[in-house]
Amino acid sequence: MNAVEEGREGAARHDRAGAATAAEFRSSFVRAGDGLRLHARVYGEAPDRALPVVCLPGLARHAEDFHALGLRLSRDPEAPRRVIALDYRGRGLSEHDRDWRNYDIAVEMQDVLAVLAALDVPEAAFVGTSRGGLIVMALAATRPAILRAAVMNDIGPVIDAKGLIRIRGYVGKLPTPKSWAEAVDALKRLQGAQFPGLDAEGWLALARGTWTERADGTLALAYDPALTKTLEQLDLEQSPPPLWPLFEGLAHVPLLAIRGAHSDLLSAETLGEMGRRHPRLEVEEVPGEGHAPLLRGALAERVARFIAGVEAGDGRERRAHPPAPTAEEPHMPRVR
Repeated sequence: MNAVEEGREGAARHDRAGAATAAEFRSSFVRAGDGLRLHARVYGEAPDRALPVVCLPGLARHAEDFHALGLRLSRDPEAPRRVIALDYRGRGLSEHDRDWRNYDIAVEMQDVLAVLAALDVPEAAFVGTSRGGLIVMALAATRPAILRAAVMNDIGPVIDAKGLIRIRGYVGKLPTPKSWAEAVDALKRLQGAQFPGLDAEGWLALARGTWTERADGTLALAYDPALTKTLEQLDLEQSPPPLWPLFEGLAHVPLLAIRGAHSDLLSAETLGEMGRRHPRLEVEEVPGEGHAPLLRGALAERVARFIAGVEAGDGRERRAHPPAPTAEEPHMPRVR
């Protein structure tokens, strides 16, 4: 089994920003198959029965996006559970890759599996925001038995080119703010139309998932700027090919689909078709937010209820046997 290095590095860095503290999570570091050092936050312990939850962020995001959800689930008074929130390679506290071509969904899926093997997580409920949801679909095609349930946060099998164009316009190109207040102002100018209903706490949460605070108090992007090269390779004259066959691989697990009402990546039409194709799909639309809704407050409660309901349902009726893993990795687009 891959060795796990424990540390407080992530908690310490976020203390200075007024975010997470050492008592709220621990940092675990795992080596990927190619030796690159990966980071994951671990909230809570590993109880005997409670289903663990694995959180996968968007293209240029990291584990901070799941802090509120991690606290809610790990401190549940009735069923506290372990939550693992990953930093993909080149994001958060994970090492940058010398070859930007490895910022690829197939590579990142293998990284996820390496982390889960090291942390002894044979199955889990997965929460995938944007790119994270694409990785969840890839896992359903290659390792279906690892999935007990899935939450897809503002992502589906049809990805609108309009949203990809907007994302390509800022990833790796953001200015370096001098303070968190300046960081928030920059995001408001960039994403105000996506989040017309977001409060001050929400904007600060978005900023903390975009920049990180160095030891000297200055801010820096929380991801490798070379990520922008993966987007430059896309032909965005039209939307990427639909991924319906991969989505249908999720039919063996309960699924909660979340959509921001102002999303330009997941359309209402695609969400409706997902409901027609999935036998156990639940839908939650978030007013006042776009791509991608913040998993906090009422939305974190909704996710907690969904996962608790999955466990209760498993106690009454076991899920259908999942399809056998495919011999080849699925073809996945290089997108958020």
